Amino acid sequence: MLEHGGRRRVAARRYAIPEADWLDLSTGISPHAYPVPTIAAEDWLRLPEDDDGLLDAAAAYYGTARLVALAGSQPAIQGLPFLLPRGRVGVLAPTYAEHPHHWQRAGHDVIRFAAAALPAVADTVDTLVICQPNNPDAGCIAPAVLIDVAERLQARGGHLVVDEAFIDATPDASVITLAGARLPNLVVLRSLGKFFGLAGARVGFVAARPDLLAALREAAGPWPLCGPARTVARRALADTAWQDVMRPTLAEASARLARLLAPLDPEDTRRVHPLFVWLPTPAAESIAAALARQGILVRHFATPDCQGLRFGLPGTENDWQRLEAAIRALSSPATRKDSGGTA
Repeated sequence: MLEHGGRRRVAARRYAIPEADWLDLSTGISPHAYPVPTIAAEDWLRLPEDDDGLLDAAAAYYGTARLVALAGSQPAIQGLPFLLPRGRVGVLAPTYAEHPHHWQRAGHDVIRFAAAALPAVADTVDTLVICQPNNPDAGCIAPAVLIDVAERLQARGGHLVVDEAFIDATPDASVITLAGARLPNLVVLRSLGKFFGLAGARVGFVAARPDLLAALREAAGPWPLCGPARTVARRALADTAWQDVMRPTLAEASARLARLLAPLDPEDTRRVHPLFVWLPTPAAESIAAALARQGILVRHFATPDCQGLRFGLPGTENDWQRLEAAIRALSSPATRKDSGGTA
């Protein structure tokens, strides 16, 4: 099983710091979660039913009724490689590691490509998989480019899979309304985990053409979402007032985070997403370790095509002050000398 962010207990054991004392910035999940309403006793007592209004709320929010609800986007990430024709699959890199992992497990020939190579790669593969915005480097491809790529693939019987798990803060970049309609070969994945801060509820949606939706729903089995999760998701999707406040709130927070990280980025290469800041650096591992020794957990990436740090948003003013003090300590001449200039 692949490793992901949020492994605070592992870090607590490794650095001998109690779990409760950690500031976890490793996941890219909003620290300002949707306020969970009181759950009625009936939601715990009864089996969930599909006609409870969840899909109606999702259709209004996403702008399309061509949807299936799943336990997060993970079932689709694992299931789609077995539902689409086996062939050559191009995966935008760097990316969420679950994508190439499951296409390879299903027997596809997987290649990785950089964003600049997208137009050329589109003409050489059967399926393209793209995170939009990208995780972890916050790259974003213009919707017009994605549409052009999807149309070219469609002409050859190919598919475009777009994972929009991080797009809710910038919905104008989404192509979900085209999935299964104007573009029958387009499949779009969405999740309530990031923007809504509801990762623990495990609620996601897929937009696609009817036969793929039916296959995903059948594979999920009965009751893929529990009753309480359906209730929370339905209310969160319908609460446009909360959404309208949260988008500028997150944008302001990520801009503040980018400013705070400036001492670690003399080349000014960091990328800002409303939910996280990406800092490319060959010193990712040493910086992450130095922060961990102060009880601050960030996500470091150290692969040939991806060396850097992803910083999630602090949730409280005390958290902000704590991170600022840690960055200041890392940036001090004494710290740089002790770390050989890498931290």
